[in-house]
Amino acid sequence: MCGIVGYVGPQEVVTVILDGLRRLEYRGYDSAGLAAAERVGGRVRLDVRRAEGKLANLEAALATQPMRGGYGLGHTRWATHGRPSEENAHPHRDCKDEIVVVHNGIIENYLALKRELQAQGHRFRTETDTEVIAHLLEGQSGRPLEAAVLAVLPRLKGVYALGLISVHDPDKIVVVRNGPPVVVGAGQGESFLASDAPAILHHTREVLFMDDGDLAVLTPAGVRLLDFEGRERPLRLTHVGWDPIAAEKGGYKHFMLKEIHEQPRAVRDSLVGRISAEQARAFLDDERLGDDRMRTFTALRIVACGTSWHAALAGKFMLERLARLPVEVDYGSEFRYRDPLIDARQLTILISQSGETADTLAALREARAKGSATLAICNAIGSLLAREADAALLTHAGPEIGVASTKAFTAQLAVLAVLALYLGRLRGTLAPEEAARFIAALEALPGQLQTLLARLDREPGVFEELVRRFHRCSDFLYLGRGIHYPIALEGALKLKEISYIHAEGYPAGEMKHGPNALIDENLPVVFLAAYDAADPGSRVRYEKTMSNIQEVTARGGKVIALVNEGDDEAAQLASYTLAVPPAPELLLPLLEIVPLQLLAYEIALRRGCDVDQPRNLAKSVTVE
Repeated sequence: MCGIVGYVGPQEVVTVILDGLRRLEYRGYDSAGLAAAERVGGRVRLDVRRAEGKLANLEAALATQPMRGGYGLGHTRWATHGRPSEENAHPHRDCKDEIVVVHNGIIENYLALKRELQAQGHRFRTETDTEVIAHLLEGQSGRPLEAAVLAVLPRLKGVYALGLISVHDPDKIVVVRNGPPVVVGAGQGESFLASDAPAILHHTREVLFMDDGDLAVLTPAGVRLLDFEGRERPLRLTHVGWDPIAAEKGGYKHFMLKEIHEQPRAVRDSLVGRISAEQARAFLDDERLGDDRMRTFTALRIVACGTSWHAALAGKFMLERLARLPVEVDYGSEFRYRDPLIDARQLTILISQSGETADTLAALREARAKGSATLAICNAIGSLLAREADAALLTHAGPEIGVASTKAFTAQLAVLAVLALYLGRLRGTLAPEEAARFIAALEALPGQLQTLLARLDREPGVFEELVRRFHRCSDFLYLGRGIHYPIALEGALKLKEISYIHAEGYPAGEMKHGPNALIDENLPVVFLAAYDAADPGSRVRYEKTMSNIQEVTARGGKVIALVNEGDDEAAQLASYTLAVPPAPELLLPLLEIVPLQLLAYEIALRRGCDVDQPRNLAKSVTVE
C-alpha cells in the first residue's frame, strides 16, 4: 500500500520524485521520505530527508534543508511494522549510510534477521522490518548492487517490492518485485520507478509491469531485466494509453467527484466491442479460455474484496438469471482459509480494481492449485491478476485516484453484465430476442447515466436538504431486496468510508429479524425502491419494499427512497426521494449507485472530511 518513486537521469531528482509522490497520494500514507544521490568529485554524496504525516511536511523539510542529485528514491509509508514517525519513515539506511532501501510489503522473518544482525554489531535505528534489508546488503560490499541484492533475497521471507541504491555503484537503481506491484518506465537517457503508473506517466508512456521474481537494473542508459537467479530476461515494454491528464482533477473539487462524473464514459468504454445488437450476443476479447471450455463449467465462484465484493454479489444475480449457472461469492480475505471445494468443473472469477489486491491474488492461486480455471476482472492491463489468470476481462475505467471506488464499481457491473449475457447465449439459456432487449438497455446506459448526472448537477437542492438534515447523524441504515441489496451494501460503504458515519446495509426482507429495533426518529433509512415495470417479479419486490417503508415511517424513522422517475406512490410515503431513469431489473444497480455516491460525497464534504484520502484507508491493499 506504500507509494514508491525512483529516478535516474539528467533531471533534478528531487523535483521528479516529489511530483511522483504527489500523484501517489491517493494510496494513503502516514509519513514520507526521499533519498538523493549526486556525484561530487570522484565520490557519491547520499542525502536523506523524512517527515511524519502528509507530503507537505516533507516538502517543508526540504525547503529548510535542500537536496540535489541525479538519482534517488522516494516513499510514502503506510505503517505495518513500527508506529508512524519520522524515524520509521522510509528510505532506510545501513550503519554506514551508504545503502538506501524503500520497501512496500512485509518481511515476515525480520525479527530473526534483526537479532542475527544485532549480534554481528549492526546498529538499528528504526522499528521497521525494512531496515534489515539495508544491513544485510552492508555485508555484500564490493559487488555490483544487483549481485548484492540477489545474494540477499534468499534470506527474505515475505512479500516485497524494493528500490535500492548504493554509493558504491553510482547512477543505478535496483528494483525487485515479489508480491506488491512495481512499474518501471523507460525514457530517453533516463529511467523511472513507481509503485503505480500514474506517478510516471507525465514522463514516459513506455513501461514495464514487473512480474514476481523480476529484478530490474535502472540506469540513464536504460533498463535491464533479470530473474532471481541473475539470468537476463527479455525486456517487453507496454505502451500505456492513459492520458496523464486523466490522473488530474480536471476542474472538479475532488478526484472522487470527477470520477463519479466519469462513469458514463467508463461504462461506455467497458462495453465497446463486447456487445452486438445485430447478432444478439456478447464477446469476450480475451479468448484464452475459449467458447468450448466456457461451455463445460457447471458452477461459478466469484472472489473479491470491498467494493468489488459488492459488484460480485450483484453479478451473482446477473449470472444466475441469464446463464442459469449456480454462483457462489466469497471474500478474498476468507477464501483460502476454509479449504474451498472447487475443481476443474468450476470457473473462479476474481474481481479487483487494481489487479494487485493481495487477498484476491492469493485466492486466484488457491483456486488454480485446486484445478479451477480462473478469469480476472480488473482495471489494470499490466496487473499481476490479469497476467496470472487464465483469461482476463479488463474494465476500461481509466485511473481511479479517489480511495473510495466509484467508476471502477460501475465498470465492473457493466463487465459482469457482458459476461452474463455471453454465457447465457453460449449455453442457450437466453433467447436471442431477450438478449437483443438486454443489449439495447446496455447500450442506453451511458446516456442514462449522463442524463442522471446532469439532472443532479442542475438541481443541487436535491442534496442540500438531505445534507443539512442528516450530516450530524451517527448512523444510517440502507435497505434493498434482490440485486438491490448489494447496492444497499455499497451505498452504506461509501458513506462510512468518506464521512466516518456508521452505516449498515441489510436485506429489506430481514427488517423484522433485528434491524427494526434500531428505528427511531433519529435514524435515516435509505430504501432502494426502483423497479422494472416490465418485470412482474420486480413489481412484487417493489410492493414488499413499500410495506417496509410503511413499517419504518410508522416507527418515526426518516425514509430516503431511491425511486423510479415519476413514482408518486413512493414519494407520498418517503420523507425524501432520489429518482433514477427506468431500466431492466439487472441493470438498475448501475443507475442507483450514482445518487448514493453523491449523497455520501455531499455529507462527507459538509462534515469537513478528506474525501479523496479518508483516514486509515488506502487505495490498493497489496499486503494481507
